[in-house]
Order: sequence, then structure tokens, then C-alpha cells
Amino acid sequence: MTTTNFTEKLKLFIVPHSCFFASFSCMSRSQSSRRTGSMRPVNAAANGRKMRSIIVEDPEWSLELVPLLTTLCLQHIIKHFREKPILDELTPNYKAYVLQRLPTSLSLTITANLISDESYWKRCCEGRWAVSDISTYDNSWKRMFFERHLENIIEFFIPDATDTKTVLDAVPLCRNYVKRLKVSQLLPPIKESPRYDEDDRSDCASDTGSEGPSMDHFDFHILLDKLPNLEELNVVYGVKGCGMNFEWNLFEFTFRDCEFLAKALHSCKTLQVFRIHRSKVDDEKCCLLVSQLLDHPSLQELDFSHNHIGDRGARAIGKLLNHSQLKRLVICNNQIRGPGAQALAHALSKNTILRSLNLRLNRIVDEGGQALAQALVKNKTLVNLHLRGNNMTEPTAVALSQALVENRTLKNLNLPNNRLGVDGGKVLEEGMSHNSSLVECDIRLTDVAQDSEYCCMQKIKHKYDPSAKV
Repeated sequence: MTTTNFTEKLKLFIVPHSCFFASFSCMSRSQSSRRTGSMRPVNAAANGRKMRSIIVEDPEWSLELVPLLTTLCLQHIIKHFREKPILDELTPNYKAYVLQRLPTSLSLTITANLISDESYWKRCCEGRWAVSDISTYDNSWKRMFFERHLENIIEFFIPDATDTKTVLDAVPLCRNYVKRLKVSQLLPPIKESPRYDEDDRSDCASDTGSEGPSMDHFDFHILLDKLPNLEELNVVYGVKGCGMNFEWNLFEFTFRDCEFLAKALHSCKTLQVFRIHRSKVDDEKCCLLVSQLLDHPSLQELDFSHNHIGDRGARAIGKLLNHSQLKRLVICNNQIRGPGAQALAHALSKNTILRSLNLRLNRIVDEGGQALAQALVKNKTLVNLHLRGNNMTEPTAVALSQALVENRTLKNLNLPNNRLGVDGGKVLEEGMSHNSSLVECDIRLTDVAQDSEYCCMQKIKHKYDPSAKV
């Protein structure tokens, strides 16, 4: 290659690139001039900070100010809170800064007895449960968290599989904040699937749920006496959402379960409300539970709704009425008949504490209805009486009418879905005309005449509005 040809090619390479660098230099000077407000070159020594803004070799470099030393310290505390929780030593402002940024995943062994800030526990509740109604927890997020936390432990406790240590370890963390437990399910032990021979084709292997050993549930005796502030316990012995795995023994309240629960109730001296629903509580189990509640120092409400309690259980409850501080008793949707209602009426005639009695959806008929009406003549404290759906007829209406003439404390009388009849309605109307305390008398669907029902309503209304027509 000749020297002339080489020189020409070198020009072709150099000229375009030199033009590029020249244009880049002009552009840089132009940008610098716009930033400085002058067309003269920028003095690098005088404006070194702005010149650094065009350095691109460090993509993480920025012009942000270095955080304050106190902020760096607080961030260090947050980062290492698990290893060394520092909170009470901080000033209120720094303490609030830390609490707003602490992760809700911290172990409860660290936070339970250290953090009392409600905003932190609010974040814990909202991060764990979709629905959080603080109004039912005395407006305390911390109480809500620990009550629901302990409820979840109990509801998913599997006997013979879950270590009781999981419950006992939670007690020191929860004990000061738990006032109510609403246990909506109790799981039975895991039952191994039966094995059948391949040639066994008989129908005797069908799943009836009645065979096999008893299926005991969580033992409340290990827990209740360790909760010094517990006031309310709601229990259901059953499984939620079992779906296609349904078996009757998933809803069995065994006698050993009843023994455990009875001992637990006896040991919990602070308990004020006890409810056990939909758990197949029969007479035998009812008597056992009641025997441990006699002379209980603080129990005020007892609810046995939707069980299998009959007359023997009702007699045991009648005995409890005058050996306790009960103010509200609910035994609706059971199997109590006339003799059981008579036992309750006998206790009611001597009682001076009970204010509400709910016997709806039983089978007390006129035998029990008349006995309860006669008890109202002597009783001076009962305010609410619910007798809905008990197959009572006109004789009960007559007895209630006579009781209303003398009773001066009953305010609510609930009688729907009985068969009082037209004459029974007229008798009730007459009795109400001599009563000054009743504010509600529900006699819908009782076969009374419409004018009797209307007159009863108007007489009650007239007590509070004398100008109303009767």
C-alpha cells in the first residue's frame, strides 16, 4: 500500500470522530453555560460540586445529604431489635420513630410485654386478619391480637399431635390481655384410615362415624386457671368447613371432654359468662358441668343453646339458679318438657337475682307454661321471659294473664309460635290492662285475633304516650 493511500484512509477515520468529540465538547460547554448563566467556561476549582454531577462511572453516587447521626442510630436499633431490643430508654419522639418502623414479624417473646403502643398492635392485627373490629375488644388492638392469637392456637390444636407446650408457652405472653375466648371449633385426634383387604367387598366398611375409640379434644383444664383476667368463654365442639371429610365424630363432645371442661370452669374463678353451643350436651354432661358451677363466685350468664338437654338437665340447672349469681340463663333449642320447666319454675319462684330466662324452642307445653306463669306471681326480679315455640295453648295464656295482674317487674314477654287461640288472646289483653310494667308483649303467630294483638300493642304504647288511643 502506498503512503498516499494510507494517509487518505487515516483521514476518513479521524475526521468523523474528531467531529463527534468536538460536538460533545461544545454541548458540554453549552450545558455548563446554561447552568452558570454565562457563556464563559466554568471554573472547575470554584464549582467542583456541580462538575461532579456529570461523573457517570459511579451510578450509586448522589447529592443527597448524609442522614443525621441520630437517624442512623435509630435505624441500627430497628435493624438489630431482635438481638437487642432497645425501646424504653429512648425519648418519646425517638420511641415513636422506632415503633412506626418495627416489623410486625418480630417474635412475641420480644414484643408482648415490651410494646404497649396501640398503633403497633393495630398493624399486627390488620396484617394478620382481614376483618378487625376493635369495638368488641374495649377498643384495644393489643387485647384483640392476643385473644385471637390464643383462639387460633386452641382451634388448630390436634390432640396427640400438637405439643401442649405450644399453648403453655403462649400463656405468659397472653395472660394479662385475654378477657374473652371465642373458640369456634375444636379438632379431634387424627384418625388413621381403616385398611381393608382387596377381596373385602362388603358394605360393612361404609363410613358411619360411630365406630372406633372416643375422640377427645383440647383439655381446657391446662389453660383456664392460668388466665387471671378471663371473663367470658364461648365453646363449640365441632369442626368448621370439614366439607367432604364429614364424620359424626367430628362433632362429638365426649364425657372426658366434659370432665376436662368442668374442672376448668371450676378453677376459673373470674369467669362471668360461659356459653357452649351446638355440642350435643345431654342431661348427663349438663349435670356434670352444673355440679362444678354451683356457688361459683362470679358467673352471671350461662348459655346452653342448641344442645340435647332434657328434664334431668333442667332440674340440675334449676338447682344452680339458687346457688349462683346468675343473671341471664339461655337454654333455647333443647329438649326440655313439662317436668323440666316445672323444676325451673320452682327455682324461679324463690330466686332473687335472675333477670332474663330464655326457653324458646323447647317442649314445655301447658304443663311448663302454667308453672312458669305461677312463678311470676312470686318472683320480683325477672325482666325478660322468652317462651317462643313451646306448643303452649289457652291454659298458659290464662295463667300468664293472672300473673300479669300481680307482677310488677316483667318488661318483655315473648310468646310467638304458640297456639294461644282467640280466647287466649282476649284473656291476655285483659291481664295487660291491669299491668303497669310490661313494655313488650310479642304474640305473633299465636292464632289470636288481630284486634287482640292490636289492642295489646296499643296498651303498651299508651303507657309511654298517654295521648295514644286505646
